[in-house]
Order: sequence, then structure tokens, then C-alpha cells
Amino acid sequence: MLSSLSKLTAEDLAEIRKLEQDLGKTLLSFSGYDVIAGNLSDDELLRVRKLEKKIGTALVAVDPARVKGE
Repeated sequence: MLSSLSKLTAEDLAEIRKLEQDLGKTLLSFSGYDVIAGNLSDDELLRVRKLEKKIGTALVAVDPARVKGE
């Protein structure tokens, strides 16, 4: 299972923003995805880690044919 920020409709965002105003807090929306990790060679893993370091984020390789929940 992998979580990421949700894809929301304009209506969903409006409801979240109203609740944020009422609460005085910022809310983040996450959705879960069933994924299978992709197998990477040592060279591919090195390239992924290099890009992660360059852009300051974490990257996850998954099998695109096995992603559910979009």
C-alpha cells in the first residue's frame, strides 16, 4: 500500500477549505493505492537515488500494470 496526496474535485476542495477555516488548521488529503514494487537493477536504483537527492524527494518504483486505486 502506498499513500499520496489525493486527486480532488473542485467541490471537494471547497468543502475542505471551509472546514480548514472553521478549524483554523490546514488539512491534507491522502489516498491509498495498492501497488507492487518494481524491480530495479543496481544501476537503475543508483539513478533513482541520484534524482531523489537532486530534487529532495522520495521516489518509489512500481509496476505500472499493477497500480490500483487511481
